[in-house]
Amino acid sequence: MTFNHPSPLSSAKQLADPDALQVILATDCGSTTTKAILIEKIDGVYRQTFRGEAPTTVEEPTADVTMGVINAATEVGELAGRRLIDDNGQIIRPARGNEGCDIYISTSSAGGGLQMLVAGVVREMTAASAERAALGAGAIVMETLASNDKRKPFEQIQRIRELRPDMILLAGGTDGGTKSHVVQLAELIAPAKPQPRFGGQYKMPVIYAGNNEAAALVEEVLGDSVELSVVPNVRPVLERENLGPARDRVHDLFLEHVMAHAPGYDKLIAWADAPIMPTPGAVGDILKTIADVQGINAVGVDIGGATTDMFSVFGGVFNRTVSANLGMSYSISNVLSEATLPMILRWVPYDCDEGELRNRVKNKMIRPTTIPQTLDALMFEQAVAREALRLSYLQHKQFATTLVGVQRQRSIGDAFMQQSGPRSIVDNMALDLLVASGGVLSHAPRMEQTAMMLIDAFEPEGITRLAKDSIFMMPHLGVLASVHPRAAMEVFERDCLIVLGTCIAPAGRVTPGQPNCRYTFQGSLQDSGVLLGGDLLRIRLDVGKTAEALLEPARGFDVGAGPGVARTATIHGGTVGIILDGRGRPLELPTNRLSCRALVSKWNRALSMYPGH
Repeated sequence: MTFNHPSPLSSAKQLADPDALQVILATDCGSTTTKAILIEKIDGVYRQTFRGEAPTTVEEPTADVTMGVINAATEVGELAGRRLIDDNGQIIRPARGNEGCDIYISTSSAGGGLQMLVAGVVREMTAASAERAALGAGAIVMETLASNDKRKPFEQIQRIRELRPDMILLAGGTDGGTKSHVVQLAELIAPAKPQPRFGGQYKMPVIYAGNNEAAALVEEVLGDSVELSVVPNVRPVLERENLGPARDRVHDLFLEHVMAHAPGYDKLIAWADAPIMPTPGAVGDILKTIADVQGINAVGVDIGGATTDMFSVFGGVFNRTVSANLGMSYSISNVLSEATLPMILRWVPYDCDEGELRNRVKNKMIRPTTIPQTLDALMFEQAVAREALRLSYLQHKQFATTLVGVQRQRSIGDAFMQQSGPRSIVDNMALDLLVASGGVLSHAPRMEQTAMMLIDAFEPEGITRLAKDSIFMMPHLGVLASVHPRAAMEVFERDCLIVLGTCIAPAGRVTPGQPNCRYTFQGSLQDSGVLLGGDLLRIRLDVGKTAEALLEPARGFDVGAGPGVARTATIHGGTVGIILDGRGRPLELPTNRLSCRALVSKWNRALSMYPGH
């Protein structure tokens, strides 16, 4: 058994003078593609200068992930006129003239990423805290076991045997509390004799992050059949979570066990000047860094072919969820099933045959790399994306909650609200920044389409800035933030984010055609008017420009200062500009198909989403 102690992998290597770095090479080893970027210090400011990619080579016939890294780095070097790889296939360091880089860093989700099993005593309490720790570390949580999940012990043991995760996180009990329940969970793991995904070359890593007084008993039950690590409790008391130590240990074990046994990763680990991080963990780290530095609440989304990752930081609290069956290719049929076709068709502004649309979904599933070839196909794909994002965000809100079991004082108003259970900490009115990434969002033909997919799916309230990751470099910047936060911030703000603009959306139920907010802009923009219920307005305000806004909501509408209360704020421009959304919150579309099509077409024209349509 190993106890929590400073590990050489727990934090990045300390650089004597981070600002002395002139050239930084970063890679992200994805399941299919390895992306490399070059970051250089230009006139005292760090900028992302060149990008290259190559197929990931973790599988046969190459079975060596470093080959893909070398190929991607070679492409970057050729574009930059800089020799990065020497004749022996090694990364040249340090940088001298037109050769080499000062540091090399990497993230990875190759081989299916990091897959974990989580176990806790009470599903809504310690098990939920352990799940948050695993997800925050960048893991895919395959299963969450709990003492109260109503399965019989033999069913739980069978499930553990079937899964073959990369590692197990076991939690339960507050420090000094009852020991028996968490020991019973250990007694399920021991007879299951779980086998790790990469074979029997090593023992299954198990992290114990529960009642500190039960650690010795858990070790006794598990014996030497697993590699046990003990870290501080994820829930030392009911009122507080302590997820950091468990997350750090997950990262360590990811390197020591999971990646060390994958083809070529031992070389990659030796090359890297900072611990290699799971790709989603790095994305979460950069979003949290941005939120902390700027003192804002932020939400980020990465929608892929099979899954949708959602990240949020509200009040300094970070949460991540993975919607494992909501994606745009491999999982698109599941989006259709969960959302239902009528919900998707709300966003399709043309008459269509339902059978043809279902065939289109199936074709996308079996040919995941295809892209829309017609305007109708593009509109339909973006309609599906809205529903995938909406459902993923709902799941995220249900997961990102206040801690269950905490006693809190309730007001008379709380009693009338009839709200039971934990409350989501995700608050659309408090949301300052919404960041998009993933193919359907990042590669939409027009920026207006990306902005409206975000607004329609997330329904931001009040004033919210919108942006997208230009070339999905957030993973690279997440690991860079661990060694040089300033460089990561400078590149994030200047090169990573494409600022779409600002959405202003009064919250409240609308009456079509009735005023819901008066607006006045001054400064770079001189404009004023009244936003009517059901309308979308777009006002041009370029990137880097700001305007001072006075927003005067009608009675019953809220723009962030309370119902009917005026608000002043600085509004940021972008490639799309300012979007005034008078459609109300929650967003409600007509149930009549013809009326809905006419309304959606009107909104599309208001933002010139599909010119000529």
